Amino acid sequence: MPRNSNALSPGSVYLRLRNAMENRRNAEYLMKPFTFQPVSFSWVALHPQPKGIIQFIGGAFFGSLPTLCYRHLLRELYDAGYTVVAMPFRFSFRHWGIALSLLEEQRRLQTYLPQLAAEVGYDTEVYHQSDRYAWLGHSLGCKYIALLELLCGVELDPMDTTLDEVIGIRNAQWLRDRLAASPSIWNQPTQLLAPDISDTTSAVPLKSLAHLLDKLGLGVRPTRQQTLALIDRSRLFNLTAMVSFTHDTVAGSIQDPCPATSDVLWLYQHLQAKQLIHAELEGKHLEPLGVKVGHWLVDLNPLDKFAKPLTDWATRKTVLTFFHQLQHRETESETVLEDLKPALAEVRALIGTRSEPGLFSAEPSGLAVDLPETEGQAGARAGAGQ
Repeated sequence: MPRNSNALSPGSVYLRLRNAMENRRNAEYLMKPFTFQPVSFSWVALHPQPKGIIQFIGGAFFGSLPTLCYRHLLRELYDAGYTVVAMPFRFSFRHWGIALSLLEEQRRLQTYLPQLAAEVGYDTEVYHQSDRYAWLGHSLGCKYIALLELLCGVELDPMDTTLDEVIGIRNAQWLRDRLAASPSIWNQPTQLLAPDISDTTSAVPLKSLAHLLDKLGLGVRPTRQQTLALIDRSRLFNLTAMVSFTHDTVAGSIQDPCPATSDVLWLYQHLQAKQLIHAELEGKHLEPLGVKVGHWLVDLNPLDKFAKPLTDWATRKTVLTFFHQLQHRETESETVLEDLKPALAEVRALIGTRSEPGLFSAEPSGLAVDLPETEGQAGARAGAGQ
């Protein structure tokens, strides 16, 4: 009988079977429901049919382990149809640098996510649409999101002198130089959970030491006063929602008597004119944290809820409702952007490509870039003989 020229050799059949099995194992790993995988410097739970991408930034300590500390909240977002990106960060007093690093991370993710989705046969179109990305923060993470919004304003109106007046001309120019190669969060909804506009006194328990660090120019930058001044004078924050909690002694509540010591009350009062969506729920500052154990939400923190029946946990429903409202709200006026385009093009031409690449440290949690040294810092270093 003549030999079939199309027949495969045993070796070829073996190789094909081995490759098919390996591809299937890889696909099964990537397609596991609610499985976080490292992508760039973040953790990503890739949804098969995403209606949007939610980028999450947690609090000062818990934000370094977001996939553990906020696991149930992130799972609920995924189950509601979102690809979830958890962005860990390293503790730093230089909050502008972390915000810039987050912008750079978003630029990387907008390249990596569609590639990853295509590899497993998921829809990729949503990842190419900037307005399908949204931001969710808790505690200190909300300050970084506010800074991202402020940086968006700097990019849209580079001739505005507000930044120079609040943080100084040198620092303002440093930020503008690095914004030339970074994307903005224009038309991306933001949601703040128990926002803590952290200052040095929030990060350092000993007030005398905190005041000394501020006096030497070594404390948190921008300060709470600077951040709130920039928010107050910004034309943005038109796609913002906020969730606060009745017994929050860190971020505050709308029931507090004085906005000078309550971030929630200050934001509630100053963002009302920008159609802020807000709800105040029963709970304390760490209400968004926890893992699901049976029918309970457990955060193992005796100073907070420790354990709470899921039927009493309103955070999930509120967050999802607010994102739905924000994404269907009329987007920020395009006429503002059109008016600013000539000035933006002029400044970009002057700046060129002077931005330095590589805003990240060597590890995923190292999101920090230092601002130029202030006069106080220089004096402190000189006094120390450095």
